[in-house]
Amino acid sequence: MSNIIPSVKGTRDFYPEDKAIHTWMYSKMRLASERFGYVEYDGPFLETIDLYAAKSGEELVKEQSYVFKDRGGDLITLRPELTPTLSRMIAQRQKQLTFPLRWWSFGPFWRYERPQKGRSREFFQWNVDIIGVDSPEADAEICAVIASFFDSVGLTSQIVKVMVNDRELMDSQLERLNIKSDVRQEVFKLIDRKDKLSPSDWEAYAEEVGLDSTQIDGLQTLLMNTNLWKESENLTVFMDAVDALGVSDYVHYAPYIIRGLDYYTGIVYEAWAIDEDVRRSILGGGRYNNLVSDVGGEPIPATGFAMGDMVIKVVLSKYALVDKVSPFSAPIFMTIFDEEHKIAALSLSTELRNAGLEVVCYPETAKLPKQLKYADRINARLAIILGPDEVSSEQVTVKDLSNREQYVIKRQEVVAEIQRLLDRNLPS
Repeated sequence: MSNIIPSVKGTRDFYPEDKAIHTWMYSKMRLASERFGYVEYDGPFLETIDLYAAKSGEELVKEQSYVFKDRGGDLITLRPELTPTLSRMIAQRQKQLTFPLRWWSFGPFWRYERPQKGRSREFFQWNVDIIGVDSPEADAEICAVIASFFDSVGLTSQIVKVMVNDRELMDSQLERLNIKSDVRQEVFKLIDRKDKLSPSDWEAYAEEVGLDSTQIDGLQTLLMNTNLWKESENLTVFMDAVDALGVSDYVHYAPYIIRGLDYYTGIVYEAWAIDEDVRRSILGGGRYNNLVSDVGGEPIPATGFAMGDMVIKVVLSKYALVDKVSPFSAPIFMTIFDEEHKIAALSLSTELRNAGLEVVCYPETAKLPKQLKYADRINARLAIILGPDEVSSEQVTVKDLSNREQYVIKRQEVVAEIQRLLDRNLPS
């Protein structure tokens, strides 16, 4: 084992059992996105660092991005997020696109962070955005997409919540506390770290930002006011829309949700697993009305979120919601009875595939019990036996591996009968 070359730190190997869960989550993301009319897109894995330096924030650009010079001397980065790419793509074709846009994507990203449970340097991310609508109803629709996904994978509103706030509301509240506009961006970062720091460290950070004791006390009181949203017209309209969309059980107002990235401008949201054993942020997003213009386009409103694949898998595993997800195998297993009948078995497998069925053949001649044991291990549902007795009688033996029942089928009826057996025993 010591001679095996290790993988790059912070990357993951997707063995079939891992890839099965990955593919299953992707299918649920696609379903939730397309239910609301979103269409899939993607961007390049490489971008210039200037794209992120525009608005993503100093920490992301200087500390978390994989940056290198290409052979032409330009600074290039592996994409750490997709929203700036999305904004650039829209800016490039802004005159040709039909708004509003509803776009979604799922792909790989890279950030140079300390690997830990639920976080690595290479990860996949689900992104959903609506561009060209500046209304709280659009933000509510995004939250409904999130709730639809949670519901489809078995995460109830007792397990996860979508926490929301409004940066415009918080900006007005900070003004009431006489917090100057030139430090409010830093105060937003302070609020974002409320649950990430100890009380003493948080207060020390507040003093570093430049807040006095009165302002710190006022800010702490503000962050405990769960009825503050009623002072925001945007959030009042948002909550009404959330209720109309049928996802109010999932949505909860939280004044401490502010999002750390610099480009957010209005309503922001994060989904959290609320059980203390697994309490952590699952996804985040919000309104970013200025980002398209920041990358060279014309101003256009937008809102959306991103969800990494690792934390959500941790939460799903905690509640045993991926235990039944297993690697997909062809449901039909073709045995090879002996060398003499190998060609007949291969021909039958081809006939079944041509009829639209999925078939895996055992790759060599072996004792039948060994082949059937292998069929069980790859989760095949039906095993086909074509030996001398079957060939001479123009029949096929089919074994149902779920209940060990066995059927003898006429050779000319094999396609229709196997399809009937598969339909009768569809997996739940």
